[in-house]
Amino acid sequence: MSERVKSTRRYDSSRRRQQAAATRLEILQAAQRLFERDGFSATTMAGVAAEAGVAPKTVYIAFETKSGLLRALWHLLLRGDQDDVPMQERRWYVEILREPDPERQLRLMAHNSRIVKLRAGTLLKVIRDAASADSEIGSLWSRIGSEFYGHQRGLVEVLHERGHLRSGLDVTAATDRLWTLNHPDLWHLLVGERGWTPEEYEQWCADAACAQLLER
Repeated sequence: MSERVKSTRRYDSSRRRQQAAATRLEILQAAQRLFERDGFSATTMAGVAAEAGVAPKTVYIAFETKSGLLRALWHLLLRGDQDDVPMQERRWYVEILREPDPERQLRLMAHNSRIVKLRAGTLLKVIRDAASADSEIGSLWSRIGSEFYGHQRGLVEVLHERGHLRSGLDVTAATDRLWTLNHPDLWHLLVGERGWTPEEYEQWCADAACAQLLER
């Protein structure tokens, strides 16, 4: 009898975790719709709760503040899932660093950059626009910029170690160029304002990165 009770409790605990994860995802998806439509300032926790079909208390328990909610949404869209795995340990990034062909490395980076921007590019603009008015979001925006630069530098350092960088181009200068080409502001200019397709942006970004960074 006791073994049955223990088994049921384990099942119930697992089921509760699954339900909590599903509810959390529904809240984040609702928040994304409102943040991207109305902006950070106009979006409220109560509005997100109504959009998600949950009580406001549920949203506050899960995320505490609106800034916390936006931060959690950013992490979800950046990574593409709810797994707590840092970007530098993500399989796609590790595969780029391990790829032996330097041109393919840069083209893989451009490809994955396009995927992330399609998923999170609009929210990035929301974060950037809110950064000056909210200190927590300002800190988030600064951290995003720092981590983004670091990811570009990680690839450039590998290219440098293998002797693939153009003559006279050091790691910092090469990182600055790759960072500029991959920057979300450039994505918004070309795709958002000039009407480029994401595929056109990826091709141009990859071609430009190879031309700017690699020894010919």
